[in-house]
Amino acid sequence: MSKKFNVLFLCTANSARSIMSEGLLNHLGGERFQAYSAGSQPGTQPNPLAIELLQKLGHDTSYMYSKSWDVFEGEDAPKMDIIITVCGNAAKETCPYWPGHPVTAHWGYDDPHGETEEEKRQSFAKIFLQIKHRIELLISLPDEKIAHLAHIREIGEPGVLDGVKAE
Repeated sequence: MSKKFNVLFLCTANSARSIMSEGLLNHLGGERFQAYSAGSQPGTQPNPLAIELLQKLGHDTSYMYSKSWDVFEGEDAPKMDIIITVCGNAAKETCPYWPGHPVTAHWGYDDPHGETEEEKRQSFAKIFLQIKHRIELLISLPDEKIAHLAHIREIGEPGVLDGVKAE
């Protein structure tokens, strides 16, 4: 069996984009990836529209909650291989020290918005598809390529996964 890569998605509130990213990678990534999400200033709960989209895929969302990135700082926390910010605010913040020199990237997505409930749903669906596209590109990479990216990160080249862009 190949190595299981731990991936942490960061967004300020950890309520929509990072939650959808975590759920999609856990759903699509099979046995190769374990996704987590967190925020620098987490909200009180995930956005119901993000949860709704994941549940439509058949993804179990019962374990999902908005949490601080502090959860992943301790010695008992899982060691991250890849850390991806998904909002502009989180990308600009000073992140905690992550042990092990994980690969880092910024996959910026617009904040889902809309005045009516239908506009909000359409915005969430659009961003959900953008996230899904990037996740599919990530999981298509062979283990050797991801390990090579981790090696490049260790020698100091940031943002090596930034090129995995949504269309």
